[in-house]
Amino acid sequence: MQLKGSCHCGAVKFSLESAHPYPFNLCYCSVCRKTQGGGGYAINLSGDSESLKVEGAGNITIYRARMGQTPDDPGELSPAERRFCTICGSGLWLWDPRWPDLIHPFASAIDGELPQPPEHTHLMLGSKASWVPVHTDGHDKTFDEYPDESIAGWHERLKLER
Repeated sequence: MQLKGSCHCGAVKFSLESAHPYPFNLCYCSVCRKTQGGGGYAINLSGDSESLKVEGAGNITIYRARMGQTPDDPGELSPAERRFCTICGSGLWLWDPRWPDLIHPFASAIDGELPQPPEHTHLMLGSKASWVPVHTDGHDKTFDEYPDESIAGWHERLKLER
C-alpha cells in the first residue's frame, strides 16, 4: 500500500510503500508521548526506506532522544532518528540505522485512510504517564516493555494483506 503524508503546514510531503500499514502499535514511552502523543502515545507504521520520496526535505530536522536520563546522568544518545518539520514541528517518521530498510512514519502524519486494525498492541505501559488512560478491548494486547512480536509478525499472525 502506498502511504502519503505531510506535516501540518504543508512544507513537507512524503510517500512510501508499506507492506504493514495497519496502525495498531500504541507506544506510551516518554519519548513518543513528549514528541508525538497528545493523547499520551504515538502510533508508528512500517514502510520500505528505499521507496521514500520527500518534497521539502530542506524543512526537516532530526531529533535523537537521550535514553536513561537522570538528573545526574545525561543518558545515552539513541541511534533512532525522529524527523520533524522545522516550521510547524509536526512529527513525520522515525528511522533507525539498526534496521536501515525500514521507515516508521507516524500514523498522525498520514493524509489518507489507513486500514482499521482488528486489535491493538499497547506497549511501554511501564513508562506511561499516570494521567493517560489505556482503552483496551478484549482483543488488545498490553506490555510494560517492547513485545517480542514485530510489526511484520503482527501483520502475518493476523493474515492481514496490504
